Amino acid sequence: MNQPPLPLLPARPLSPQLLYRQLAEHYLAAIQAGALTPGERMPSVRELMRQHQVSLSTALQALRYLEQGGWLEARPRSGYFVLPQRRLALLEEVDLAAVPALMSAQYAGIHERVSEVIARGRASTVTLDLSSASCAPELYAVEALKNAAIRTLRQRPQVLTSMMSHSANPAFRQILAKRSLAIGIQLAPEEVIVTHGCIEAINLALRAVAQPGDTIAVESPTYYGLLQVLESLGMRALEIPTSARTGISVEALQLALQTYGNIKAVVVVPNLQNPLGSIMPDTHKEQLVALCEQHGMAVIEDDSYSELVPEASSARALKAWDRSGNVIYCASLNKVLAPGMRLGWMAGGRWQARIEMLKFAHTRANEEWAQMAAADFMASPAYERHLRRLREALRVQRARTAEAIATHFPAGTRINTPDGGALLWVELPRQLASKAVFEAALREGIKIAPGLMFSNSNRFDHYLRLCCGQPFTPRIEQGIKRLGAIVEEQLAQQLTA
Repeated sequence: MNQPPLPLLPARPLSPQLLYRQLAEHYLAAIQAGALTPGERMPSVRELMRQHQVSLSTALQALRYLEQGGWLEARPRSGYFVLPQRRLALLEEVDLAAVPALMSAQYAGIHERVSEVIARGRASTVTLDLSSASCAPELYAVEALKNAAIRTLRQRPQVLTSMMSHSANPAFRQILAKRSLAIGIQLAPEEVIVTHGCIEAINLALRAVAQPGDTIAVESPTYYGLLQVLESLGMRALEIPTSARTGISVEALQLALQTYGNIKAVVVVPNLQNPLGSIMPDTHKEQLVALCEQHGMAVIEDDSYSELVPEASSARALKAWDRSGNVIYCASLNKVLAPGMRLGWMAGGRWQARIEMLKFAHTRANEEWAQMAAADFMASPAYERHLRRLREALRVQRARTAEAIATHFPAGTRINTPDGGALLWVELPRQLASKAVFEAALREGIKIAPGLMFSNSNRFDHYLRLCCGQPFTPRIEQGIKRLGAIVEEQLAQQLTA
Protein backbone atom coordinates (compact mmCIF):
# COMPACT_ATOMS: atom_id res chain seq x y z
CA MET A 1 0.00 0.00 0.00
CA ASN A 2 1.46 3.37 -0.99
CA GLN A 3 0.93 5.93 1.75
CA PRO A 4 2.04 9.55 1.47
CA PRO A 5 4.99 10.26 3.73
CA LEU A 6 4.66 12.37 6.82
CA PRO A 7 5.57 16.04 6.59
CA LEU A 8 9.27 16.74 6.98
CA LEU A 9 10.32 16.70 10.60
CA PRO A 10 11.35 19.98 12.18
CA ALA A 11 15.02 20.87 12.37
CA ARG A 12 15.03 19.95 16.05
CA PRO A 13 14.23 16.20 16.17
CA LEU A 14 11.03 15.18 17.91
CA SER A 15 11.25 12.89 20.92
CA PRO A 16 10.37 9.23 20.17
CA GLN A 17 7.13 9.67 22.11
CA LEU A 18 5.97 12.60 19.96
CA LEU A 19 7.13 10.87 16.78
CA TYR A 20 4.96 7.77 17.28
CA ARG A 21 1.96 10.01 18.06
CA GLN A 22 2.59 12.00 14.87
CA LEU A 23 2.77 8.78 12.86
CA ALA A 24 -0.39 7.40 14.46
CA GLU A 25 -2.33 10.62 13.89
CA HIS A 26 -1.25 10.63 10.23
CA TYR A 27 -2.99 7.27 9.72
CA LEU A 28 -5.89 8.19 12.00
CA ALA A 29 -6.65 11.15 9.74
CA ALA A 30 -6.64 8.78 6.74
CA ILE A 31 -9.10 6.44 8.51
CA GLN A 32 -11.42 9.29 9.50
CA ALA A 33 -11.33 10.71 5.97
CA GLY A 34 -12.19 7.33 4.46
CA ALA A 35 -8.87 6.91 2.64
CA LEU A 36 -8.37 3.73 4.67
CA THR A 37 -11.61 1.78 4.75
CA PRO A 38 -12.92 -0.80 7.26
CA GLY A 39 -11.34 -4.19 6.72
CA GLU A 40 -8.36 -2.77 4.86
CA ARG A 41 -4.93 -3.99 5.91
CA MET A 42 -2.54 -1.43 7.39
CA PRO A 43 1.07 -1.22 6.22
CA SER A 44 3.26 -3.73 8.01
CA VAL A 45 5.76 -2.67 10.65
CA ARG A 46 8.58 -3.03 8.11
CA GLU A 47 6.67 -0.91 5.58
CA LEU A 48 6.10 1.81 8.15
CA MET A 49 9.79 1.80 9.08
CA ARG A 50 10.83 2.07 5.40
CA GLN A 51 8.22 4.62 4.26
CA HIS A 52 8.56 6.97 7.22
CA GLN A 53 12.16 6.27 8.25
CA VAL A 54 11.24 5.46 11.84
CA SER A 55 12.48 2.84 14.26
CA LEU A 56 10.85 -0.52 14.97
CA SER A 57 9.74 0.75 18.39
CA THR A 58 8.11 3.88 16.91
CA ALA A 59 6.23 1.88 14.25
CA LEU A 60 4.94 -0.63 16.82
CA GLN A 61 3.91 2.12 19.25
CA ALA A 62 1.94 3.90 16.53
CA LEU A 63 0.03 0.72 15.58
CA ARG A 64 -0.69 -0.17 19.21
CA TYR A 65 -1.86 3.38 19.88
CA LEU A 66 -4.44 3.05 17.09
CA GLU A 67 -5.40 -0.41 18.29
CA GLN A 68 -5.98 0.78 21.85
CA GLY A 69 -8.13 3.60 20.55
CA GLY A 70 -10.42 1.15 18.77
CA TRP A 71 -9.29 2.10 15.24
CA LEU A 72 -7.35 -1.05 14.35
CA GLU A 73 -7.60 -4.77 15.00
CA ALA A 74 -4.54 -7.03 15.29
CA ARG A 75 -5.01 -10.40 13.59
CA PRO A 76 -2.53 -13.20 14.38
CA ARG A 77 0.07 -13.70 11.61
CA SER A 78 -1.85 -11.28 9.37
CA GLY A 79 -1.12 -7.80 10.68
CA TYR A 80 -3.34 -4.83 11.59
CA PHE A 81 -6.69 -4.10 9.93
CA VAL A 82 -8.97 -1.04 10.04
CA LEU A 83 -12.06 -1.58 12.17
CA PRO A 84 -15.56 -0.37 11.24
CA GLN A 85 -16.07 3.00 12.90
CA ARG A 86 -19.73 2.97 13.82
CA ARG A 87 -19.25 5.86 16.19
CA LEU A 88 -18.37 8.32 13.44
CA ALA A 89 -22.07 8.70 12.64
CA LEU A 90 -22.88 9.09 16.29
CA LEU A 91 -20.35 11.34 17.91
CA GLU A 92 -21.88 14.63 16.87
CA GLU A 93 -21.28 17.79 18.80
CA VAL A 94 -23.77 18.31 21.59
CA ASP A 95 -23.97 22.09 21.45
CA LEU A 96 -25.96 23.38 24.39
CA ALA A 97 -25.44 27.07 23.69
CA ALA A 98 -28.68 27.05 21.73
CA VAL A 99 -30.63 26.21 24.88
CA PRO A 100 -32.12 29.43 26.26
CA ALA A 101 -30.98 30.58 29.67
CA LEU A 102 -33.28 30.23 32.65
CA MET A 103 -34.61 33.67 33.32
CA SER A 104 -35.16 33.05 37.00
CA ALA A 105 -32.77 32.24 39.80
CA GLN A 106 -33.66 29.01 41.55
CA TYR A 107 -32.31 27.08 44.47
CA ALA A 108 -35.08 25.04 46.09
CA GLY A 109 -35.45 21.32 45.64
CA ILE A 110 -32.17 20.16 44.10
CA HIS A 111 -30.81 18.79 47.37
CA GLU A 112 -33.83 16.52 47.87
CA ARG A 113 -33.71 15.33 44.26
CA VAL A 114 -29.98 14.62 44.29
CA SER A 115 -30.07 13.06 47.74
CA GLU A 116 -32.78 10.65 46.60
CA VAL A 117 -30.65 9.49 43.65
CA ILE A 118 -27.54 9.11 45.82
CA ALA A 119 -29.44 7.26 48.55
CA ARG A 120 -31.01 4.88 46.02
CA GLY A 121 -27.58 4.10 44.63
CA ARG A 122 -26.06 3.45 48.05
CA ALA A 123 -28.92 1.19 49.09
CA SER A 124 -28.65 -0.98 45.97
CA THR A 125 -26.32 -3.83 45.08
CA VAL A 126 -24.11 -2.30 42.39
CA THR A 127 -22.00 -4.52 40.16
CA LEU A 128 -20.99 -1.82 37.68
CA ASP A 129 -20.60 1.82 38.73
CA LEU A 130 -20.57 4.25 35.80
CA SER A 131 -21.79 7.18 37.89
CA SER A 132 -18.77 8.62 39.66
CA ALA A 133 -16.25 11.11 38.29
CA SER A 134 -13.15 9.33 39.61
CA CYS A 135 -10.64 6.88 38.19
CA ALA A 136 -9.84 3.32 39.21
CA PRO A 137 -7.37 3.13 42.13
CA GLU A 138 -4.86 1.20 39.99
CA LEU A 139 -4.54 4.17 37.60
CA TYR A 140 -2.88 6.22 40.34
CA ALA A 141 0.75 5.93 41.48
CA VAL A 142 -0.06 3.73 44.47
CA GLU A 143 3.43 2.38 45.13
CA ALA A 144 5.18 5.72 44.67
CA LEU A 145 2.74 7.46 47.01
CA LYS A 146 3.15 4.72 49.60
CA ASN A 147 6.93 5.13 49.48
CA ALA A 148 6.62 8.92 49.76
CA ALA A 149 4.38 8.55 52.81
CA ILE A 150 6.83 6.13 54.45
CA ARG A 151 9.77 8.45 53.78
CA THR A 152 7.82 11.30 55.35
CA LEU A 153 7.19 9.34 58.54
CA ARG A 154 10.80 8.23 58.76
CA GLN A 155 12.05 11.76 58.41
CA ARG A 156 9.44 13.36 60.68
CA PRO A 157 7.70 10.71 62.82
CA GLN A 158 6.40 13.41 65.13
CA VAL A 159 4.15 14.76 62.35
CA LEU A 160 1.35 12.48 63.59
CA THR A 161 1.57 13.66 67.21
CA SER A 162 2.43 17.34 66.81
CA MET A 163 -0.05 20.20 66.69
CA MET A 164 -0.54 21.51 63.18
CA SER A 165 0.39 25.04 62.26
CA HIS A 166 -2.40 27.40 61.23
CA SER A 167 -1.09 27.40 57.68
CA ALA A 168 -0.25 24.54 55.32
CA ASN A 169 2.99 22.63 54.83
CA PRO A 170 5.58 24.97 53.25
CA ALA A 171 6.96 22.37 50.80
CA PHE A 172 3.47 21.52 49.57
CA ARG A 173 2.55 25.16 49.09
CA GLN A 174 5.81 25.77 47.24
CA ILE A 175 5.31 22.90 44.75
CA LEU A 176 1.72 23.99 44.06
CA ALA A 177 2.83 27.57 43.42
CA LYS A 178 5.62 26.33 41.14
CA ARG A 179 3.33 24.05 39.09
CA SER A 180 0.82 26.91 38.70
CA LEU A 181 3.29 28.72 36.46
CA ALA A 182 2.55 26.20 33.69
CA ILE A 183 -1.10 27.36 33.53
CA GLY A 184 -0.30 31.05 33.64
CA ILE A 185 -0.65 31.77 37.38
CA GLN A 186 2.01 33.57 39.41
CA LEU A 187 1.58 32.98 43.14
CA ALA A 188 3.71 33.24 46.24
CA PRO A 189 3.61 29.99 48.25
CA GLU A 190 2.08 31.97 51.13
CA GLU A 191 -0.99 32.65 48.95
CA VAL A 192 -1.84 28.94 48.72
CA ILE A 193 -4.63 27.88 51.11
CA VAL A 194 -4.87 24.09 51.46
CA THR A 195 -8.40 22.71 51.77
CA HIS A 196 -10.28 19.43 52.14
CA GLY A 197 -10.76 18.90 48.42
CA CYS A 198 -12.09 21.42 45.94
CA ILE A 199 -15.61 21.30 47.39
CA GLU A 200 -14.41 23.01 50.60
CA ALA A 201 -12.57 25.59 48.51
CA ILE A 202 -15.78 26.37 46.59
CA ASN A 203 -17.71 26.60 49.88
CA LEU A 204 -15.18 29.06 51.30
CA ALA A 205 -15.15 31.14 48.11
CA LEU A 206 -18.95 31.43 48.06
CA ARG A 207 -19.12 32.37 51.72
CA ALA A 208 -16.43 35.00 51.17
CA VAL A 209 -18.23 36.82 48.34
CA ALA A 210 -21.96 36.29 48.97
CA GLN A 211 -24.68 35.99 51.60
CA PRO A 212 -27.87 33.90 51.86
CA GLY A 213 -30.39 35.09 49.27
CA ASP A 214 -27.72 36.28 46.81
CA THR A 215 -27.68 35.10 43.20
CA ILE A 216 -24.75 33.05 41.84
CA ALA A 217 -24.35 32.33 38.13
CA VAL A 218 -23.46 28.73 37.28
CA GLU A 219 -22.90 26.71 34.14
CA SER A 220 -25.83 24.72 32.78
CA PRO A 221 -25.50 21.77 33.07
CA THR A 222 -23.26 21.88 36.11
CA TYR A 223 -21.90 19.55 38.78
CA TYR A 224 -24.76 18.65 41.09
CA GLY A 225 -22.54 19.09 44.15
CA LEU A 226 -22.33 22.81 43.43
CA LEU A 227 -26.12 23.08 43.31
CA GLN A 228 -26.28 21.30 46.66
CA VAL A 229 -23.73 23.71 48.14
CA LEU A 230 -25.66 26.75 46.92
CA GLU A 231 -28.90 25.44 48.36
CA SER A 232 -27.27 24.64 51.70
CA LEU A 233 -25.94 28.22 51.84
CA GLY A 234 -29.35 29.67 50.96
CA MET A 235 -28.06 31.14 47.69
CA ARG A 236 -29.85 31.17 44.34
CA ALA A 237 -28.40 29.49 41.24
CA LEU A 238 -28.82 31.27 37.92
CA GLU A 239 -28.08 28.79 35.14
CA ILE A 240 -26.14 30.05 32.13
CA PRO A 241 -26.11 28.01 28.88
CA THR A 242 -22.86 26.12 28.42
CA SER A 243 -21.50 24.56 25.24
CA ALA A 244 -19.72 21.22 24.97
CA ARG A 245 -17.28 22.99 22.64
CA THR A 246 -16.55 26.34 24.25
CA GLY A 247 -17.85 26.22 27.81
CA ILE A 248 -20.04 28.84 29.43
CA SER A 249 -21.65 31.38 27.07
CA VAL A 250 -20.07 34.76 27.79
CA GLU A 251 -22.84 36.41 25.76
CA ALA A 252 -25.57 34.77 27.85
CA LEU A 253 -23.81 35.78 31.05
CA GLN A 254 -23.62 39.36 29.83
CA LEU A 255 -27.36 39.28 29.10
CA ALA A 256 -28.01 37.91 32.57
CA LEU A 257 -25.99 40.74 34.10
CA GLN A 258 -28.06 43.27 32.17
CA THR A 259 -31.27 41.53 33.27
CA TYR A 260 -30.49 40.88 36.94
CA GLY A 261 -27.74 43.34 37.72
CA ASN A 262 -26.65 42.17 41.14
CA ILE A 263 -25.13 38.74 40.53
CA LYS A 264 -22.47 38.22 43.19
CA ALA A 265 -20.31 35.61 41.46
CA VAL A 266 -20.03 33.11 38.66
CA VAL A 267 -18.67 29.59 39.30
CA VAL A 268 -16.91 28.15 36.25
CA VAL A 269 -14.96 25.01 35.32
CA PRO A 270 -12.99 26.27 32.29
CA ASN A 271 -11.00 23.09 31.64
CA LEU A 272 -12.84 19.76 31.19
CA GLN A 273 -16.12 21.04 32.58
CA ASN A 274 -18.20 18.56 34.60
CA PRO A 275 -20.29 17.00 33.02
CA LEU A 276 -19.65 18.29 29.48
CA GLY A 277 -15.87 17.97 29.25
CA SER A 278 -15.59 21.29 27.41
CA ILE A 279 -12.43 23.40 27.36
CA MET A 280 -12.94 27.15 27.02
CA PRO A 281 -10.83 28.77 24.28
CA ASP A 282 -8.35 31.31 25.61
CA THR A 283 -10.23 34.15 23.93
CA HIS A 284 -13.39 33.20 25.84
CA LYS A 285 -11.47 32.92 29.10
CA GLU A 286 -10.06 36.41 28.65
CA GLN A 287 -13.48 37.82 27.75
CA LEU A 288 -15.09 36.20 30.78
CA VAL A 289 -12.52 37.60 33.20
CA ALA A 290 -12.82 41.07 31.67
CA LEU A 291 -16.64 41.02 31.76
CA CYS A 292 -16.75 40.02 35.41
CA GLU A 293 -14.14 42.60 36.34
CA GLN A 294 -16.16 45.28 34.55
CA HIS A 295 -19.32 44.40 36.49
CA GLY A 296 -17.64 43.81 39.85
CA MET A 297 -18.72 40.16 39.88
CA ALA A 298 -16.38 37.64 41.45
CA VAL A 299 -15.14 34.68 39.40
CA ILE A 300 -14.82 31.40 41.28
CA GLU A 301 -12.70 29.08 39.15
CA ASP A 302 -12.89 25.32 39.72
CA ASP A 303 -9.77 23.87 38.09
CA SER A 304 -9.96 20.27 39.30
CA TYR A 305 -9.37 18.65 35.92
CA SER A 306 -6.79 20.66 33.95
CA GLU A 307 -3.96 18.19 34.68
CA LEU A 308 -5.99 15.65 32.65
CA VAL A 309 -5.91 17.82 29.52
CA PRO A 310 -3.51 16.35 26.91
CA GLU A 311 -0.09 17.95 26.98
CA ALA A 312 -0.49 19.39 23.48
CA SER A 313 -3.68 21.24 24.45
CA SER A 314 -4.09 24.58 26.17
CA ALA A 315 -5.29 24.46 29.73
CA ARG A 316 -4.50 27.95 30.96
CA ALA A 317 -6.43 29.00 34.02
CA LEU A 318 -8.85 31.93 34.09
CA LYS A 319 -6.64 33.26 36.87
CA ALA A 320 -3.92 33.84 34.25
CA TRP A 321 -5.90 36.88 33.00
CA ASP A 322 -6.69 38.22 36.47
CA ARG A 323 -5.03 41.57 37.17
CA SER A 324 -7.09 42.78 40.14
CA GLY A 325 -7.58 39.72 42.34
CA ASN A 326 -11.16 39.26 41.11
CA VAL A 327 -10.66 35.53 40.37
CA ILE A 328 -10.71 33.05 43.26
CA TYR A 329 -8.80 30.01 42.06
CA CYS A 330 -9.83 26.60 43.44
CA ALA A 331 -8.23 23.27 42.55
CA SER A 332 -7.84 19.71 43.75
CA LEU A 333 -5.57 16.69 43.49
CA ASN A 334 -8.48 14.28 43.94
CA LYS A 335 -8.82 13.44 40.23
CA VAL A 336 -5.15 13.41 39.26
CA LEU A 337 -3.15 12.14 42.23
CA ALA A 338 -5.03 10.49 45.11
CA PRO A 339 -8.75 10.73 45.90
CA GLY A 340 -8.12 9.29 49.37
CA MET A 341 -5.90 12.21 50.38
CA ARG A 342 -8.68 14.80 49.90
CA LEU A 343 -6.16 17.51 49.05
CA GLY A 344 -7.53 20.69 47.54
CA TRP A 345 -6.22 24.23 47.49
CA MET A 346 -7.13 27.77 46.56
CA ALA A 347 -5.84 31.31 46.08
CA GLY A 348 -8.32 33.91 47.29
CA GLY A 349 -7.34 37.03 45.33
CA ARG A 350 -8.68 40.16 46.98
CA TRP A 351 -10.68 37.99 49.40
CA GLN A 352 -7.54 36.17 50.62
CA ALA A 353 -7.63 37.38 54.24
CA ARG A 354 -11.37 36.70 54.61
CA ILE A 355 -11.00 33.19 53.18
CA GLU A 356 -8.08 32.42 55.49
CA MET A 357 -10.21 33.39 58.50
CA LEU A 358 -13.21 31.42 57.20
CA LYS A 359 -11.00 28.37 56.73
CA PHE A 360 -9.66 28.69 60.28
CA ALA A 361 -13.16 29.08 61.72
CA HIS A 362 -14.63 26.28 59.64
CA THR A 363 -12.16 23.37 59.72
CA ARG A 364 -8.76 24.65 60.89
CA ALA A 365 -5.73 23.46 58.91
CA ASN A 366 -5.52 20.18 57.01
CA GLU A 367 -3.42 17.39 58.51
CA GLU A 368 0.19 17.72 57.38
CA TRP A 369 1.31 14.13 56.65
CA ALA A 370 -0.64 13.88 53.38
CA GLN A 371 0.67 17.27 52.26
CA MET A 372 4.26 16.27 52.93
CA ALA A 373 3.90 12.95 51.11
CA ALA A 374 2.23 14.63 48.13
CA ALA A 375 4.96 17.30 47.99
CA ASP A 376 7.65 14.59 48.04
CA PHE A 377 6.10 12.79 45.06
CA MET A 378 5.08 15.87 43.06
CA ALA A 379 8.61 17.33 43.26
CA SER A 380 10.04 14.29 41.47
CA PRO A 381 10.01 13.45 37.71
CA ALA A 382 7.82 10.46 38.60
CA TYR A 383 4.79 12.77 38.94
CA GLU A 384 4.95 13.89 35.31
CA ARG A 385 5.37 10.27 34.21
CA HIS A 386 2.28 9.37 36.25
CA LEU A 387 0.26 12.14 34.61
CA ARG A 388 1.26 11.00 31.13
CA ARG A 389 0.25 7.41 31.90
CA LEU A 390 -3.04 8.55 33.40
CA ARG A 391 -3.92 10.75 30.42
CA GLU A 392 -3.10 7.96 27.99
CA ALA A 393 -5.15 5.40 29.94
CA LEU A 394 -8.13 7.76 29.98
CA ARG A 395 -7.77 8.43 26.25
CA VAL A 396 -8.07 4.71 25.53
CA GLN A 397 -10.93 4.27 27.97
CA ARG A 398 -12.87 7.23 26.55
CA ALA A 399 -12.49 5.95 23.00
CA ARG A 400 -13.57 2.41 23.84
CA THR A 401 -16.48 3.50 26.00
CA ALA A 402 -17.72 5.90 23.31
CA GLU A 403 -17.47 3.16 20.70
CA ALA A 404 -19.48 0.81 22.93
CA ILE A 405 -22.17 3.44 23.43
CA ALA A 406 -22.31 4.09 19.70
CA THR A 407 -22.65 0.38 19.04
CA HIS A 408 -25.24 -0.53 21.66
CA PHE A 409 -27.42 2.55 22.25
CA PRO A 410 -30.47 3.31 20.08
CA ALA A 411 -30.60 5.64 17.11
CA GLY A 412 -30.99 9.26 18.14
CA THR A 413 -28.35 8.98 20.89
CA ARG A 414 -25.61 11.61 20.83
CA ILE A 415 -22.45 11.99 22.87
CA ASN A 416 -19.75 14.56 23.53
CA THR A 417 -16.12 13.99 22.57
CA PRO A 418 -14.03 15.59 25.34
CA ASP A 419 -10.31 16.10 24.84
CA GLY A 420 -9.35 14.65 28.19
CA GLY A 421 -10.85 13.51 31.48
CA ALA A 422 -13.06 10.59 32.41
CA LEU A 423 -16.60 11.83 31.70
CA LEU A 424 -18.98 11.32 28.79
CA TRP A 425 -22.23 13.30 28.48
CA VAL A 426 -24.82 11.25 26.63
CA GLU A 427 -28.00 12.67 25.09
CA LEU A 428 -30.82 10.13 24.76
CA PRO A 429 -33.85 10.45 22.47
CA ARG A 430 -35.89 13.34 23.88
CA GLN A 431 -38.92 11.34 24.97
CA LEU A 432 -36.84 9.35 27.47
CA ALA A 433 -36.59 10.28 31.16
CA SER A 434 -33.16 9.77 32.71
CA LYS A 435 -34.70 8.89 36.08
CA ALA A 436 -36.57 5.94 34.54
CA VAL A 437 -33.36 4.74 32.89
CA PHE A 438 -31.50 5.20 36.18
CA GLU A 439 -34.04 3.14 38.12
CA ALA A 440 -34.22 0.37 35.52
CA ALA A 441 -30.42 0.14 35.31
CA LEU A 442 -30.05 0.13 39.10
CA ARG A 443 -32.38 -2.84 39.37
CA GLU A 444 -29.80 -4.73 37.30
CA GLY A 445 -26.83 -3.52 39.30
CA ILE A 446 -25.72 -0.76 36.90
CA LYS A 447 -25.31 2.68 38.47
CA ILE A 448 -25.37 5.82 36.32
CA ALA A 449 -25.75 9.56 36.91
CA PRO A 450 -29.08 10.76 35.46
CA GLY A 451 -29.13 14.16 33.79
CA LEU A 452 -31.78 15.50 36.18
CA MET A 453 -29.02 15.86 38.81
CA PHE A 454 -27.13 18.51 36.83
CA SER A 455 -29.72 21.28 36.70
CA ASN A 456 -32.50 22.82 38.77
CA SER A 457 -34.71 22.57 35.69
CA ASN A 458 -35.82 19.52 33.71
CA ARG A 459 -33.95 20.54 30.57
CA PHE A 460 -31.39 17.72 30.91
CA ASP A 461 -33.78 14.99 31.95
CA HIS A 462 -32.98 12.98 28.81
CA TYR A 463 -29.20 13.01 29.41
CA LEU A 464 -26.84 10.68 31.28
CA ARG A 465 -23.35 11.28 32.62
CA LEU A 466 -21.22 8.15 32.30
CA CYS A 467 -17.73 7.75 33.73
CA CYS A 468 -14.96 5.96 31.85
CA GLY A 469 -12.41 6.05 34.67
CA GLN A 470 -12.22 2.25 34.90
CA PRO A 471 -10.01 0.21 32.54
CA PHE A 472 -12.20 -0.97 29.68
CA THR A 473 -12.83 -4.69 30.13
CA PRO A 474 -15.30 -7.22 28.66
CA ARG A 475 -17.34 -6.81 31.86
CA ILE A 476 -17.67 -3.06 31.26
CA GLU A 477 -18.51 -3.60 27.59
CA GLN A 478 -21.23 -6.08 28.56
CA GLY A 479 -22.56 -3.58 31.11
CA ILE A 480 -22.77 -0.82 28.51
CA LYS A 481 -24.41 -3.25 26.10
CA ARG A 482 -27.02 -4.06 28.73
CA LEU A 483 -27.47 -0.37 29.51
CA GLY A 484 -28.11 0.29 25.82
CA ALA A 485 -30.73 -2.48 25.85
CA ILE A 486 -32.37 -0.87 28.89
CA VAL A 487 -32.53 2.44 27.04
CA GLU A 488 -34.11 0.63 24.07
CA GLU A 489 -36.68 -0.97 26.37
CA GLN A 490 -37.53 2.35 28.03
CA LEU A 491 -37.85 3.98 24.63
CA ALA A 492 -40.20 1.23 23.43
CA GLN A 493 -42.35 1.68 26.54
CA GLN A 494 -42.54 5.43 25.94
CA LEU A 495 -43.55 4.97 22.32
CA THR A 496 -46.32 2.52 23.17
CA ALA A 497 -47.63 4.41 26.20
